[in-house]
Amino acid sequence: MPGGEIRFAASELEARTFSALREAGADEASAGAATRAMMHASRLGIDSHGVRLAAFYAEALRSGQVNGRPAPRLHRTGAATATLDADRGLGHLAAYAGMEAACDLARESGIGAVGIVRSTHYGAAGAYALAGAEAGYVAICTTNADSLVALHGGKARFHGTNPIAAAAPVAGSKPWLLDMATSAIPYNRILLFRSLQRELPAEVAADPAGEPTRDPFRAEMLMPLGGRDFGFKGAGLAGLVTILSAVIAGARPDHLVPPMNPEDGSLPQAHDIGHFCLAIDPERFVGRAGYDALMAQYLEGLRRAPASQALAPGDREWRTLEERERSGIPVDPDTARFLRLA
Repeated sequence: MPGGEIRFAASELEARTFSALREAGADEASAGAATRAMMHASRLGIDSHGVRLAAFYAEALRSGQVNGRPAPRLHRTGAATATLDADRGLGHLAAYAGMEAACDLARESGIGAVGIVRSTHYGAAGAYALAGAEAGYVAICTTNADSLVALHGGKARFHGTNPIAAAAPVAGSKPWLLDMATSAIPYNRILLFRSLQRELPAEVAADPAGEPTRDPFRAEMLMPLGGRDFGFKGAGLAGLVTILSAVIAGARPDHLVPPMNPEDGSLPQAHDIGHFCLAIDPERFVGRAGYDALMAQYLEGLRRAPASQALAPGDREWRTLEERERSGIPVDPDTARFLRLA
């Protein structure tokens, strides 16, 4: 494989990942949720947030930065709202629980929103939006994070990568699925490119002086979505995610969150970030039959639009899923060694 990647069956990766987290101190529910989210990413080709993160989570568990045996507490605050205290556990467990609660609220009220606090890194945001869509709801999930991204025109880190994920059910087909960082790329892609000895794309990262660099080993910070000329768009969206995920729920804003990967050699501090889960029931608006019909019309028109390659969000990922089910999931050498696959 290019870059030294080798492929493994999904079942083997899933078992090894779950076992590694359990050995690191995660209880069964936490290890199961984290493995489910990482396998979602690895199956769909989001390798920066796939099983390569298992070593990172295991280290966080062993250091005590993340609570391996949390007792999450859900508090209903209104007809369609709730908050969830994640008890510093793996963010995957909290986010799946938050989206499930949002769907329960939407089932009752037509819409459900859950703010999650005292949580930690939760990997690929799309995993939780997809869970909502698979339950029949239009779903949105966001998270803030520790500072890694410069402001537009900035020379220092301020926002986290602050992803926005959304998913919508499609009758008789895989859901429409969007999962995007508000930075030009996620930070984990820099770490992946370091492992693979690959050069970064242009204008996605900056060196310590704030100048763009393609060298993953010199990358000190990420640039906001839109790059040097249009980064105000990514920076604005990152701010919206901070408001939804942290401010309204009561978690720490990005620039006050201790780094998960301290570069000064100090021990990592307890994390405290927030997530936001929103579920909307189409039945309470246009009705399920109307929704299904209009969604089909929309996607048919989108895919027939004049373009070199007209794809709906999620189309590429579902194709990757099919390919990897046949040929296995590629794993970088560092992750293969950690999972005892090499």
